Amino acid sequence: MALPAPKLDDRTFQDIFDEARKRIPQYCRDWTDHNLSDPGITLIELFAWMTDTILYRLNQVPDLHVIKFLDFLGIRLREPVPARVRVTFWLSAPQPGPITLRAGTEVASTQTEVERSLVFTTDADLQVLPPTLGAVVTSVSAGGEQGRRYQEQSLSRLKAGFSGFQAFSPAPQVDDALYFGFENNLSQHIMHLDLECDSAYGRGVDPKRPPYVWEFSTGQPEKPWQACEVMLDTTKGMNTTGCIELHLPKIAKADINGQILYWVRVCITAISPEERRAGMRPYSESPQVRRVAASSWGGSVWATHSQQMPTEFLGRSDGTPGQRFHLQFTPVLKRQPGETVIVQSEGAPVQIWKEVTDFGDSEAEDRHFTLDSVTGELRLGSAVRQQDGKIRLYGAVPPRGANIVFNGYRIGGGQAGNVRAGFLNTLKTAIPYIAKVENREAAVGGLDAESVEAAIARAPAQLRARERAVTESDFECLAREALPALGRVKCLQSRALEGAKATPGQVYVLVIPHVENPVRLLQPAELRLKEDQTAQLIAYLDERRLLTTRLDVRPPELHGVAVKIRLRVIPGAERVAVEAEVLRRLYRFLNPLTGGPDGHGWPFGRELYLSDVYQCLQGIPQVMYIRTAEIFDAPPGGKARGEARQSIEVLIHGVIASGIHEVIFV
Repeated sequence: MALPAPKLDDRTFQDIFDEARKRIPQYCRDWTDHNLSDPGITLIELFAWMTDTILYRLNQVPDLHVIKFLDFLGIRLREPVPARVRVTFWLSAPQPGPITLRAGTEVASTQTEVERSLVFTTDADLQVLPPTLGAVVTSVSAGGEQGRRYQEQSLSRLKAGFSGFQAFSPAPQVDDALYFGFENNLSQHIMHLDLECDSAYGRGVDPKRPPYVWEFSTGQPEKPWQACEVMLDTTKGMNTTGCIELHLPKIAKADINGQILYWVRVCITAISPEERRAGMRPYSESPQVRRVAASSWGGSVWATHSQQMPTEFLGRSDGTPGQRFHLQFTPVLKRQPGETVIVQSEGAPVQIWKEVTDFGDSEAEDRHFTLDSVTGELRLGSAVRQQDGKIRLYGAVPPRGANIVFNGYRIGGGQAGNVRAGFLNTLKTAIPYIAKVENREAAVGGLDAESVEAAIARAPAQLRARERAVTESDFECLAREALPALGRVKCLQSRALEGAKATPGQVYVLVIPHVENPVRLLQPAELRLKEDQTAQLIAYLDERRLLTTRLDVRPPELHGVAVKIRLRVIPGAERVAVEAEVLRRLYRFLNPLTGGPDGHGWPFGRELYLSDVYQCLQGIPQVMYIRTAEIFDAPPGGKARGEARQSIEVLIHGVIASGIHEVIFV
């Protein structure tokens, strides 16, 4: 058990007041009016209040000692983590040449009378290129084992619209495709394909539900094609002249019919029973395309919840060690290249100083400084008297009268940046040819600055790890140091990971990112780290692992589970409210971040039993009884499949994730 920490004085205001009033007969026998209206009683209350205030402050001394001890160990509060999101810039019209939006472009939300606008800043340059169409190819089945037959169309005739061609087979088959190859990389572009189609062809389909999908080439052998987002399709299943608006993610080159280009294709897909019931029908005759034209209408780039501050003058050096300065705005986000201290002395070249975590390894000539991201305090190296009487400088001291300048920094971050889709809609500065800006998905990853309580809880693990990864707990602690926005992290050795060949020194770090509002139906993409975050985590752990350790950072194995509940409610109960509560409990319990018996995320490797579901749903208001509960295998975020099961086995490196649950009232 934890060592008990007694209060230095546990007397309250009432205790002090009562004790003082009891002593009145002993010291002042003539004082007989002890009512609250008596002036003497008022003086006693004032004395008790002042004494209680002193005792309260005295009881803060142990907490002060803890904080000073953490400061002595060099433990600092973590700065806030900014949210990130892709921001899409729309052009007012297609441009004949490239359009470049520089990094640092600011976009914001709408400011109201009661709510300030949130500012996001782009992380990199965005160049919107006009597409250069290099080839148009049709792919149809050659029959039998002959594979597929490709036929390239004449671009000059397509641009002029002289004659058309069939987009697919005369009677379109599954996997027939029409390919558009581009010479330039259109990753993260908004592309318009203007198609002139003959309305006499393309019969048999529902124009609102055409049986095809638009895809782009990924360059990955295991999954060469991936569906892209279709934001607009006015061709009615390629039955009439119109445009198709696509958002292209990270596109890669591929070899189609001997041509290595950046490819986008429209491919005929098989119709599922659900789609058929919804009205989707196959083509009885192939559409015919007469003319093709492509144009770019914008692009997307990553933006961070931050605001760039200009170069700030901090003050002049007085020539003494241990000087302290303060930045004007806080909290300060993690510094980027070029954001540092500049010392300017008259008649001397400009000096660039380097930020360090502490001055333990600094010598007298080292131009080092430390910066507290939460308070904005900037400190220079100090001077310490040694045992032999000499003075040692831990870091250089700027000359007397030198100007101390901080060369720009960023502020922002926090959970306030986890905004919904469409929240960012204002361009802070006017940019030619830009019509509007928006975030088409929600921003994620924002965390507030660390609290003192969290730093106290983190201190034992940090002292145990000491910046080196040896044990499993060391890897988990350092992973959270590298990425504070992690939701869960678990380290396993090779011998414990099922399905993997045991390799000496192999360590697997299983990570799940932080998710905003996780009690809901989570999609698999939300439970995977971004590529840049994974690279950052691997680089951080590589510097601290043993030379003989092999590191593998990956997401855990997700075991999808769908639950079907049959229940009866009491007469007059609101079924909508009951269903919402049942689903909320299931999505919270069968959840890699909030699930499990303790609510801290489904335990790695723990099997799910049917009795767990019954226990999760006990005590729901307005429910008379639960007739049956069934659990099914399901893809994470998907529908149930197969037969009902009594239990779901989970691999040692796996966790449970919810599929689509169903509530049936009986």
